[in-house]
Amino acid sequence: MKSDIEIAQEAKMLPILDIARQLGLDEEDIEYYGKYKAKIDLKVFDKLKDRPSGKYVVVTAITPTPLGEGKTTTTIGLGQALNRLGYRAVNCIRQPSLGPVFGIKGGAAGGGYAQCVPMEDFNLHFTGDTHAVALAHNLLAAFIDSSILHNNPLDIDPFSITWPRVVDVSDRALRKVVIGLGGKENGYPRETGFDIAVASEVMAILALTTDLQDLRARLGRIVIGYSRSGKPVTAEDLRCAGSMAVLLKDAIKPNLIQTLENTPVLVHTGPFANIAHGNSSIIADRIAIKCADFVVTEAGFGADIGAEKFFNIKCRYSGLKPDAAVLVTTVRALKMHGGAFKAMPGKAIDKEQMAKENYEALLAGCANMEKQIENVKMHGVPVVVAINKFYTDKEKEWALIKERALQAGAEDAVLSEVWEKGGEGGVELAKALVKAAQSGSRQFRFLYPLDMSVKEKIDIIAKKVYGAGNVEYLPQADKQIERYEQSGFGNLPICMAKTHLSLSADPNLKGRPSGFTITVREVRASVGAGFLYPILGEMRTMPGLPSDPAGAHIDFGPDGKIVGLF
Repeated sequence: MKSDIEIAQEAKMLPILDIARQLGLDEEDIEYYGKYKAKIDLKVFDKLKDRPSGKYVVVTAITPTPLGEGKTTTTIGLGQALNRLGYRAVNCIRQPSLGPVFGIKGGAAGGGYAQCVPMEDFNLHFTGDTHAVALAHNLLAAFIDSSILHNNPLDIDPFSITWPRVVDVSDRALRKVVIGLGGKENGYPRETGFDIAVASEVMAILALTTDLQDLRARLGRIVIGYSRSGKPVTAEDLRCAGSMAVLLKDAIKPNLIQTLENTPVLVHTGPFANIAHGNSSIIADRIAIKCADFVVTEAGFGADIGAEKFFNIKCRYSGLKPDAAVLVTTVRALKMHGGAFKAMPGKAIDKEQMAKENYEALLAGCANMEKQIENVKMHGVPVVVAINKFYTDKEKEWALIKERALQAGAEDAVLSEVWEKGGEGGVELAKALVKAAQSGSRQFRFLYPLDMSVKEKIDIIAKKVYGAGNVEYLPQADKQIERYEQSGFGNLPICMAKTHLSLSADPNLKGRPSGFTITVREVRASVGAGFLYPILGEMRTMPGLPSDPAGAHIDFGPDGKIVGLF
């Protein structure tokens, strides 16, 4: 079969105005970024406000493996399949970070015949939103050090500063740095570091904001550290929030592209799910839900991470209630969770063991799927399991997964062939999704009320969603929680930062571990975005490149076309 990029480069794309018209939008509602990309003007909210809302669907997954389960591929394929069934469908997905694109993960456009295009633009600079986020973030960092240099009028305690710098490249050498060397004119020497740009609170703010005024207010609430007297210091105090908002005046507008089958796709924001809430923007979803019968969006990583945050953070701020969820799984991933073989990022996989029939391991691995079904259903959302097909699979394996999924409470479990066949390969999955979304079984609920204490909210997520038996707090975390509650931040939702490779905080614990202890190492505050995020275990907010990074294989071919981009 052809590579993803070869398939994408053969796509017959429609002019972007034709895609906009599928949404009921006109030329005056979009801003062109070439022939096949556009931004949607936020003035469309006035045009759309009296339209009925479509069904709202989130695609999530089992605990991810380095094999890749095909969550974005399923998301795009579902949109194409729904259109084949005669429904107006829109996909809402995140923009990928350039760090993983040139590192280890690859792109985020989907795969095979379930992709969004133009694929090269999507996976590279796109319309510059991530660069705008990085610039706004780093402007605030510069304001902090400038304020300290110029007599420190806010009496900022340099040891309390939590605002790093960001760059959208995986560069482990920047995790810890010392700035301000070379004399007084170069600033105040202190230790700091870099995060990857999509881990910035500015990106999370952009994803959770509702309009330009809300964006400006959220930026002003960013807490960068504390004064020596213990008072929170904000971007508003530093007189930087207005400039940051201006830098984001175009980035706040969702981007419009299309799938290989010309289904509309809204692409907006790209926060990582293991260190932020990991979902595309509220603004994109609110526009899409007024333009379609079905909106299919995606939450990062497994249901214990991205979907939990989708329900308890994104839906809480958007006011939107999901009608159904799709949980993606694969035979080979479940066998890995059942102990049939090991898969480590960047390392060779035993393909013989991966393809070998092993019903004992598959049965054991199904426990992970069952827990993730439970994690969706505890929010009152009906769930359909998508079994993403691979050529090494056996029909008996699919039958076993379906049996266990139905026993766990899934509405259905359906084979998905969208990678190979595009929308045609997702028709049966789309039918099951429509049935679940229209069943009236939704009784959406949040996992916790906001007026609970910080520790009570953490305990609920750790014990109910992850299956932990106990939660322990290191002294630093205890002090931070006390400070946040005294500062009035205790009523914010919780955005747990943990590994995506396990239901626990230990990436080596596969399947469905239980009774383990979760250790909260520290707790950080994203007050502008509107959540607190506890750090569980050793979490990296700046990835590193592998020994053989993806970027080593990306180039131009003799005909001037990009090669090696997946």
